[in-house]
Amino acid sequence: MGEAKRRKKTAGESPAGDRIVPWLPLTKKQSEAFVVWSTRGAWYGIGGLALLWLTVRLIGPAAGWWTAE
Repeated sequence: MGEAKRRKKTAGESPAGDRIVPWLPLTKKQSEAFVVWSTRGAWYGIGGLALLWLTVRLIGPAAGWWTAE
C-alpha cells in the first residue's frame, strides 16, 4: 500500500465519527445543511430589508401615509 492511500485511510476515520469538532454534536452533512438554510435566510432578510426601505422611502410618502421632512 502506498503512503497516500495509507494517509487517506487513516485520515478519513475519526474517533468522533463524522463530526467536525468532537464537542459539537453536528456532523458534516448537518453543518452543510445549516449553511444552506442560513444563506437562504440571509437572502430573505436582505429582500425584506430592501422592501421595508422602499416602503418607508418611496411607497409610504407617495401614498400619503406620512410626509418626509
